[in-house]
Formats: sequence, structure tokens, C-alpha cells
Amino acid sequence: MRRNCSLEELSDGKLYKSNDMVRANCMDCKGCFDCCQGMGNSIVLDPLDIHRFMVHFKQNFQEFLEQGFIELNVVDGIILPNLRMTGSQEACGFLDKNGRCSIHAHRPGICRLFPLGRYYEEEGFKYFLQTHECKKENRTKVKVKKWIDTPNLKQYESFVADWHNFLMRMEERVEGADEATSKQVSMFLLQTFYIKPYDRSVEFYPQYEERRAQAKMIFHV
Repeated sequence: MRRNCSLEELSDGKLYKSNDMVRANCMDCKGCFDCCQGMGNSIVLDPLDIHRFMVHFKQNFQEFLEQGFIELNVVDGIILPNLRMTGSQEACGFLDKNGRCSIHAHRPGICRLFPLGRYYEEEGFKYFLQTHECKKENRTKVKVKKWIDTPNLKQYESFVADWHNFLMRMEERVEGADEATSKQVSMFLLQTFYIKPYDRSVEFYPQYEERRAQAKMIFHV
């Protein structure tokens, strides 16, 4: 999801790498779940997020939609899934009655990242600290890669960069296109990277590469 504002408006003005220390540690968010409610459709899910859900819940994409945990919305011209906010507090459906994340070990990449963000560059991306998003005071320093808490971080970062660049190219393809073309592109992305079941017994990245190769053959991006 693109943001039409400068890095200086969002952050402390610094860019971080995975081995850097950053003041993001909110001490297990005790007594707070502000970032898990009122987020609208901003928690956009990538294919790895869906794979994690499938492994954990042993369900498919359509079942997640039907149960109301996720929904579909247009993001920069393309239809993508996001976590659905529900109830009077517009809260994430995965919060338990105590306001704790019931899928913490399997939470989406954006949730792992918060209150960090990604600043994309030609050769990948760096991280930045969103200074106005987390209401928790007196956060302590933590190493970026520890905070993100994702196995095989370099492989994960490579996937994130590739997926971002791919979506950017697809967004350019639908920009100014007719409704039928835009729908065709969105349906290909949904079917190929989300709806088509992943093999839960096989690591995600090789499966992603196969689907990505299919997209390259069709769209040459």
C-alpha cells in the first residue's frame, strides 16, 4: 500500500538494516492492543501470510473468507486480501477476549513489522521506525531481525522485495486499463498466489517461485 507522504513525516529520519538496533520493543504490548483495532483494510496479506494460515488452521483461502477473518479490497488498483476488522471496536478477529493475539506465532508480516515500516529502494528495502503509530511509551531497543521474528530472514526479505516489485509492475499494467483487463489481472493474482492451495508439508518459498515463474511467462514481469 503506497503512502503519499515523506519519510520525515512518518519516522525518526533513520533507515535500519536487520542487524541494527531500533527503539521498537513495546514490552509484549501488555495492556494494549490499539494496533489491532480500527485499522480498516490496511493489514494487507501477502502469499506467505496465507501459507502460514493454511499450515496453522489446515484450511483454505475460501474458508478464511467465509469465516470472516479476511476480506478482499482494492489496493492501488488490484484486488488483494486483508485482515478484517469486526465488532463495535473494529478489532481483528484473531484477538481473544483479553485483547491478545491468538495466532501470534503465525501472525502476518505487517503485524510482525509494526511499529516498523519498509522503505523500498532499487535493490530491496530498509526499515524505518513509525514514530506516530504505536501509543506505547518508553519502548526499548531491540535488534530488527529479532523483532520481526521470522525464520530464514534473508530469504524472507528477498521474497518481500520481489513481491513488492511484482505488485508495482502489475499496478502499472492496470493503471488506465479498462475494467475487464483490471479484473483479469486481479483474478490471476488471487487465483495463482492465494486461492490455489499451498502444500502444507512443503516449504513456502519453492512454491512461491513456481507461481512467480508462471506469472513471468504470462506478464513478462
